[in-house]
Amino acid sequence: MRFGINVPNFGPTGDARLLADLAHEAEQRGWDGFFLWDHIGADWGPDNPFADPWLALTAMAMTTSKLTLGLVVTPLPRRRPWKVAREAVTLDHLSGGRLILGVGIGGDHGQEFSCYGESTDDKLHGAMLDEALEVITGLWSGEPYSFEGAHYQIHGARYLPTPLQRPRIPIWVAAVWPNKKPMRRAARWDGLCPLMDNQQMSADDLREVMAFVRPLLPPDKPFDVLAYGGTTGTDAAADGAKVGAYRDAGATWWQESMAPDDTLAYIRERIRLGPPKLPDA
Repeated sequence: MRFGINVPNFGPTGDARLLADLAHEAEQRGWDGFFLWDHIGADWGPDNPFADPWLALTAMAMTTSKLTLGLVVTPLPRRRPWKVAREAVTLDHLSGGRLILGVGIGGDHGQEFSCYGESTDDKLHGAMLDEALEVITGLWSGEPYSFEGAHYQIHGARYLPTPLQRPRIPIWVAAVWPNKKPMRRAARWDGLCPLMDNQQMSADDLREVMAFVRPLLPPDKPFDVLAYGGTTGTDAAADGAKVGAYRDAGATWWQESMAPDDTLAYIRERIRLGPPKLPDA
């Protein structure tokens, strides 16, 4: 199991220089990854500073050498997939092959669609997400690429360089349980960020998710599963048991998750404590 820090790209951590410093410290303290939210503003509060997550990841790549970096998650329906394709490959090369592309349909909780006059329809966004993933991976091939979809069209584009990672940059897909279609979508890619509406997913919930997802995966396919939204602290035994339950349920990553109202002092202290230790570690 691997261990990552997960923070919002706004509020106390809405500054790219600060995030670069925090990522550097996380690497020094033994964390395996550092992941950002991808929100754009709108109705998250007028006094919240925001950092663009792609630019912040670029700064973080320059202050680290081993740390896995990524977005959990970027809502592809509000981004141009050909621009994401280019940004991701540039960051993959800059980081020496340490990027994870976490994607999802997004939501309108902060009016991040409706504020800009865009549709809030989840079914529409699901269709856009599927097409966008085809476009991104097609452009990553490095070969002349064309695509005719309901939402995106490309005519003979060729993108170089190709990703540093092989066969490509890993793609993790967020999906809300118990909806089955998003889970099937995630199984076609490289990882799953399983969520539940208005509550943290328990280890028992994750076990139920994996009972559904595992039969959909090709044999021996590398596939990451995130335990997302949880926190640990200073009780090593209790924390180890908590994280171990998620590992036993099928999680390959524990994401130590910071909330928008967490203070910078708390975030720094949690990073400095290092990742939780599993009971048999």
